[in-house]
Amino acid sequence: MRRKLIVGNWKMNGSIASNQLLLQGIVAGVKNLPHADYVLCVPYPYFHQAQTLLQHSNVAWGAQNLSANEDTALTGSVSPSMLVDYGCTYVIVGHSERRILSHETDDTAAARFNAALKAGLTPIFCMGESKEERESDWTEYIVGRQLDSIIRRFGANLLSKAVLAYEPLWAVGTDTPATPAQAQEVHQFIRKRIARCDAEVAAQVRILYGGSLHPNNAKAIFAMPDIDGGLVGRCSLDAQAFVKICQSIQ
Repeated sequence: MRRKLIVGNWKMNGSIASNQLLLQGIVAGVKNLPHADYVLCVPYPYFHQAQTLLQHSNVAWGAQNLSANEDTALTGSVSPSMLVDYGCTYVIVGHSERRILSHETDDTAAARFNAALKAGLTPIFCMGESKEERESDWTEYIVGRQLDSIIRRFGANLLSKAVLAYEPLWAVGTDTPATPAQAQEVHQFIRKRIARCDAEVAAQVRILYGGSLHPNNAKAIFAMPDIDGGLVGRCSLDAQAFVKICQSIQ
């Protein structure tokens, strides 16, 4: 059975003072919840603080992006080895906000995915369609194309070392999450597409749902057979809400 995973994505939020209270609240809240894995992906400036407060807990920490390059002249970029230096074990790759606002592509996301694996990090590879694409019945085409950017370049077997996340753009940061049935349909599609190349990898890879996940809908979404946890945005900034999402798995 695939072990559940809850990932908090703080995005561009936080301060040293507020982080301490938030991290302490989450650590206390999940310390007796042994049936899942927990990760917090924090902004770069707070890596040291996250490492200090999480290193003796059952909560891992990760990054929200990385460069595909090592040791080169790229002002403002952060390399995979820098993340490893701070004890990061996970990194989000291809998040919809990066794809849209920073004009990242399937090619650049795939390159960063591979760079993360080479450094020993676990990439959390994001996929999802816009409202217009869903209304045009393009969901499977868009998600399939994004997934194939990995499979075509590196093979399906590398997905066994990664985490996938379906995050419909029309649900991210809104009050309109996908229904459990809508989310399950896309998760099942992803798993079946991987199975065409490698059935064993398809059976073991963890696929998360992200998109306005909150305590009131988490239990129903996590009950779906192909959904293995969540990529949590704004509720990861509220210790009580994040812990309730984690408790819904138990």
